[in-house]
Amino acid sequence: MTTRNQALMQLQALHDSLQRYEECAVSASALGLQARAAQDLLGSLPPRYGEVLLQLLDRLEASTLAAEESCTFSQQELRDNLYGWVEKAREYLDT
Repeated sequence: MTTRNQALMQLQALHDSLQRYEECAVSASALGLQARAAQDLLGSLPPRYGEVLLQLLDRLEASTLAAEESCTFSQQELRDNLYGWVEKAREYLDT
């Protein structure tokens, strides 16, 4: 299997985990661990993609540690941004 195919599979798995996170079936830390382990995906994208993903995951994980009222960002906004990241990554890999 090619690295591109592996990257696409890891991207789909990340998307699926993000949906499970929304359903409270996986934790933010589990989502973060999976994303950080997706080396074929991260290696197939420009470095900036990885930087942005890690920043979003760090913020999401931090937001689960504090009450939503005390956060300067909302979990919904972060999830929306993560979905947007997935779509941008898919577009990049499809070119």
